[in-house]
Amino acid sequence: MAYTSGNLALKPKRRDNEQEEVIRETRRLVVKKKTIPMGEKLLYLFTVLLCVAIAGLIISRYTQIYDSNMKMKQLNTQYQTLTVEMEEMKRQVEMLSSPERIRKMAEIQGMTTNYDNGISVNRSASGSAAQSSTQE
Repeated sequence: MAYTSGNLALKPKRRDNEQEEVIRETRRLVVKKKTIPMGEKLLYLFTVLLCVAIAGLIISRYTQIYDSNMKMKQLNTQYQTLTVEMEEMKRQVEMLSSPERIRKMAEIQGMTTNYDNGISVNRSASGSAAQSSTQE
């Protein structure tokens, strides 16, 4: 070893013709990815399939509820129209069954009121038979 100015810790200077070989070591850190085991993959697959099946079931139930609501609305509108028609028919029955209208229709058809014997019918073709029945 060379002695330099009383210090042995220093490296001695080398000459230019002697070049120092520099060796660099390169280390690579190899990371090996772990694959998911087959059982865990199947578990994930069945979990996803279960979620899809439950979502499908829920959606189908909502469609059934929507269909029943639509049918209820249709039945309610049909009920309302039928009640309106029924009220109109009740008014017509009251109008057609009024005693004054019945009396007018009877007079138009040739029926007369006889307060003693009731109602007598005058028929144009068999007028004699009607008169003989009223005289009895």
